[in-house]
Amino acid sequence: MRPVLPRTPARRRPTTRSWLATLALGAAAAAALSVGVPVAAAASRSPELGHALAPNTRFLVPTPADGSLQQIRQLLRSDQGNDAQLIAAMESVPQAVWLDGETQAQAADGSAGVQQANRDVFRQVRQTLHRARRQDAVPVFVAYNIPGRDCSQFSAGGAPSDAAYDSWINSIGQALGDAKAVLLLEPDALANLPGYCGAAYNTQFPNITDTTRIDDVAYGVTTLEQDPNISLYLDGGHSAWQSPGNIAEVLTAADVQQAQGFFLDVSNYQYATNNAFYGVWVSSCITYATQLQGVTQAAALTDASTLVSSDNSPTGAFNTCGPGEYYNGGPANNFNAPSTYNGTSLDPFGHPWAENPSDGDYDTTGPDSFYANILGSTPPSIHFVIDTSRDGLGPNSMSSYAAAPFDQPSSITSGLQSGNWCNPPGSGLGTRPTANTGGILNSLDSFLPADTNLLDAYLWVKLPGQSDGQCDLAGGVRNWQNFTAAGAGGGDTPAIAGWPASTDAAFSTFDPLWSLQEGSVVTDPAAGAWFPAQALQLAQNANPRLGG
Repeated sequence: MRPVLPRTPARRRPTTRSWLATLALGAAAAAALSVGVPVAAAASRSPELGHALAPNTRFLVPTPADGSLQQIRQLLRSDQGNDAQLIAAMESVPQAVWLDGETQAQAADGSAGVQQANRDVFRQVRQTLHRARRQDAVPVFVAYNIPGRDCSQFSAGGAPSDAAYDSWINSIGQALGDAKAVLLLEPDALANLPGYCGAAYNTQFPNITDTTRIDDVAYGVTTLEQDPNISLYLDGGHSAWQSPGNIAEVLTAADVQQAQGFFLDVSNYQYATNNAFYGVWVSSCITYATQLQGVTQAAALTDASTLVSSDNSPTGAFNTCGPGEYYNGGPANNFNAPSTYNGTSLDPFGHPWAENPSDGDYDTTGPDSFYANILGSTPPSIHFVIDTSRDGLGPNSMSSYAAAPFDQPSSITSGLQSGNWCNPPGSGLGTRPTANTGGILNSLDSFLPADTNLLDAYLWVKLPGQSDGQCDLAGGVRNWQNFTAAGAGGGDTPAIAGWPASTDAAFSTFDPLWSLQEGSVVTDPAAGAWFPAQALQLAQNANPRLGG
């Protein structure tokens, strides 16, 4: 039964104490009492057990981030109550709990540090499960401690060895017991294999290879699947990254068939609809290769272990899948095989893909028909979930910076576009977490068999408001051309105090895009730190709107 919520008195601004007390409770229902956020009726019984997610699954609202509480306090002090409400509403939405490994101090402490990290993660999982029981909810965990993670970039770190990683995974498994939980295992671990990280990384970490990476993930599958009520998902990248055949091969090598499935778009901004199409294609490719062509996990691992950035083409049955997310060719438009799988490149920018839109750059009819054709009467079988935390407005093409007054040349805008995963301005929160996703895929893909329910849930995995990293020229994701000449491509030096010249040391370490947004020179917070400006913009641009 839905609780009756008291009406907030007109024009009465909540006190700082009431705001913070509300968020400290961490429950969406409690947040609604203070900020007027409508809350779905709570489940009347405990979460259903088993590996699958029931449509009425209620996900955990974790303790709000410290940065959000500080931002709300600051907004209230400056009489920006509406913006404070938006941040509070954002923090009342169910989100994931991230499990990290050793701190820097623990890493320096050798085996004692490894043991302490194991105790810490055990305690964190148990405390989260306790909170979930109080909310009658299912927690969403993210395990993020793979050795050599993130190609040693913004989120570098991870367990110091495979053995340390295995013991850390064991601690998570022991803490979970038979509890009902969702667990996303190692974002970027499979879509960004060590073989893609470059020569410097491979020289620094000679013992971290594609094989050891996939073996680490497969160990996580074997260990965590012992919880009969875990919904375990592996890294599947996103719809604008690896081809379906490539990631399908790597997922098969990592034993995805023994897990519940894979996850998409964690910490990215691609349209949920595009990821839904892509998820079907990946699932179809895995089903085709394993069920119809007899490819085993061992065979997939042999081929996946040799993937490098200069050649990441899938092999055998997986290669049959072709570069399906990049081209709109397929049987429906007379392209029937990978060798003739051309057509128009699908555009990830502007608006979501669909079957038969007026613009062929967004038409999925070809690849949809292709996968249906190779599967025949066999339905795709591997499930997936999508991170919709920040995809409300889709990815930023950065094309606006080519126009006046910025006049950035194509060499700059193309670089900005390739770095659009890193704190892009102009983003918004996306669809709220839900497992009530039945029928979505059939409404998109007319070639699927009826009642194809592969999309298990939309989740908020990346925590909105947390920075992707220090997005700057030094990190390879930002650049800017100061004024050189009048007109298109001539650059622009904004009239912002302290804007650095290209010869200044600060030019490599500031974010020109957020500096333009804020009207002052901005250096982004480190990965995982709270980014107030981005948090507020995400909440303001939420699609659907917060509180609506």
